[in-house]
Order: sequence, then C-alpha cells, then structure tokens
Amino acid sequence: MSTETTTETVWQEPTEHRRAGFGDFQKQPMPYDTFMESEGIPVFRGLGVRTATDLPREDWDRKGGRGSYIQTYGTETKWGHFVVEVPAGGALNPEKHMFEEIYLAVEGRGTCEVWQEGDVNKHVFEWQRGSMFSIPMNAWFRIVNATSKPAILMAGNTAPNVLNQLNNVEAVFSNPFVFRERFSGADDFFKYREEIEPDPVRGLAMRRTNFIPDVIDCDLPLDNRRSPGYRRVEPYMTDNQFYYWIGQHENGRYSKAHAHTSAAILICLKGHGYTYTWPEHLGPTPWADGNGDQVQRLDYERFGFITAAPGGQRWYHQHFSASKEPFRLSAWFGPHNPGRDPGAPGAKHTDYTARDLHEGGTAIAYWQEDPHIRTEYEATLEKNGVELRMDPSWYERPEGIDWDPSERQMADGLQ
Repeated sequence: MSTETTTETVWQEPTEHRRAGFGDFQKQPMPYDTFMESEGIPVFRGLGVRTATDLPREDWDRKGGRGSYIQTYGTETKWGHFVVEVPAGGALNPEKHMFEEIYLAVEGRGTCEVWQEGDVNKHVFEWQRGSMFSIPMNAWFRIVNATSKPAILMAGNTAPNVLNQLNNVEAVFSNPFVFRERFSGADDFFKYREEIEPDPVRGLAMRRTNFIPDVIDCDLPLDNRRSPGYRRVEPYMTDNQFYYWIGQHENGRYSKAHAHTSAAILICLKGHGYTYTWPEHLGPTPWADGNGDQVQRLDYERFGFITAAPGGQRWYHQHFSASKEPFRLSAWFGPHNPGRDPGAPGAKHTDYTARDLHEGGTAIAYWQEDPHIRTEYEATLEKNGVELRMDPSWYERPEGIDWDPSERQMADGLQ
C-alpha cells in the first residue's frame, strides 16, 4: 500500500479589492533556453566580450566539436548566437535544421559541404578567416577544418524563433521538407557577387551573395549616415530573414549616438575601439545630467562583440574607432531590424536612426552630444598615438536650428 501523498495548490479568487497573482515573479525559461542548457556547453549571458576567442568552449556532442552559446542582453527570444571549434584536421557532424544560420570564420580555414536530401553531388566551397556564408534553410551541411590547428567560427541563427514556437526539437532537426527555392543547386550558388543594388526597404546599399570570402577587407560603398566617410553594405544571403550589415568608420572618427530597440549586436571585424550604451530616457547628455554611472562601456577588438541595446527598450549606443586602422563592424539583428518596425503594410516610416534629434530622429548630432564624449575620445586617441580627424566645425550648432535638449522628441510613430 502506497504511503505517498500529493500536495495540490488550489487557486483561490482574491478577496475584497486585492489583485490576483503573486505580483512579483521570476521569468521562466523559454524552450530555446531549455534547449541550450540541454546541450551541455557554456551559455554566455552579458553585455559582450573583448574577443570571441576568450569564451570558454566545451565538448559539444551534437555538433562534433567544442563550443559555447551566446545570449547577449536584449537578444533573448530574438535570435541565436554561438561559437564553435572545429577539431584540427577534422570536421563537424553533418546536420540540417529548420532555421536560418550564417557563419563568420574567426580562426582557421577549410571547406563547407552543402547538399539537399537525396542529392548525389555536394556543393563545396572554401572558407578562411574573415569569410561569411549562409546555410540554406534545412539543407544538409558539414564544416571541415583543413589545418592542423582547431578552427573557430561564430554563427547567428533564427533557432529561438522556431524552437520557441514549435517547442519540439525533432521537428526542427528531423524535418524532411526541402526548400528548393532557397537552394537552387546552381553551380555558382556560393560564388561571391560584388554587384550593389538598393535594398527594397530603405534604399541602402545591398549585395546579393551567399558567400563573402573576406568581410575584413571587402569593398564597402560610401554611406555617411553614422559618421563622415562611413561605409556600409547589407549582404542578402539565401533569401534569409536574418538581417545584418557590415560598416566601417574611418580612423580618428566616431559614430553619432543613435537609439533603437534591442536585437542588434556589433561584432568588430577590423581595428579596435569601444562602445557606449545607455537607456534613451537618460537623454542625450547623461554625464552632464549626473547619470554617467548608468552608461555602460565595452572595449573590444577583432571578433569581439557588444549588444547595442541591452535593456529591452530603446537605448542609445555610440561606437568609437580607437586604432590607427579603420574600425570595421558587423551588426547582426536576426529577423529584427529598424526597417521592420511595427505598423500596417504600406505605412510610412522614416530612417529615424539616421536622422538627428532636431529632425525627429534618434541620432545625436555631434553638437548635441555630451561634452564628455569628445573630451574622452580626444584623450583616448592621444594615448593610442592616433590622429584625431574630427572637424571642430561638426561640434558647432548650425545657424537657423532651434533645438531644446530638454524636449522629448521621438521618432515618427514610435513611443
């Protein structure tokens, strides 16, 4: 006879005018959180790291290498991120999955094999440090290391978006559906394409290519939206919703601060520098207003990264080139970016992160920013032996502009 007893918690309606529920509670793990923990490798949660190779990596049975998951603050539920180490002279396990995935080679060189279920021949292309490529949705692939040392790659994907909805690992990794329209099988599918066209949402420079051999030194067209001489391009790979861009600030210059919601992380590809980020409600001059202690800073170098908006809501972030070579960054957003803000199809939106505060945007013009920014930047460059290339006239208010920094000016349609 069993002596076990069960204790059931019985819900009761609140009495008088009290509210139902606990009031305070802990956020529960999403299916993707549970999946990451089940893989048996470290999960990094934080603002960012100096360089991705600093992350601890442990044996990863499913991948056949060593790795670490990454979940920078503000990207939770939005997209997935990890680093993986490929054994020296070896390869990762073949796999396929019902989510998009892009790779950036951090160290080493090798090949990648891609094929569809039932295909006799495999597409094989070579990658090296600085290469970026996209795996077509639910296609089989295998990453091979061609060197006698471990290779390291960083990846971003839409795994959280799929796993959190389906809540079934087998449906994600063992789904038989073949996306022929996203992997044509053409011989030149992974050939680098240099042609530039305007992206259909904001008219910015876009390059349709499923492979970039070297994002560290590839050509970038002039953009000028973030800083004078700023260059930028948006690669569009394998019909992905996963959005990212590659941009570069000239040495001796820095980006205007600008605000948008969480999703983006910035990955350093060349040079080194630092990023400041702070909640939008602190305003454009946090140090002058006595809130400098709430500004977060991270210094990072090649393949280091930082989250742009760690707090969930809109945060300012500002990026500073501190090296003698240009400061090249790649921003990864997953399927979220400023061109996909909420609104009915066809509703008018503006490129608010590229418009200054007095124009109704969220960018802080150099003449509007906190004086602490300029003072510290000049001291940093002097310490590093880098020539300052910020024109003093950029810090002067243009004639005819009436702007009160105490006014709360918000981007069109956003609260």
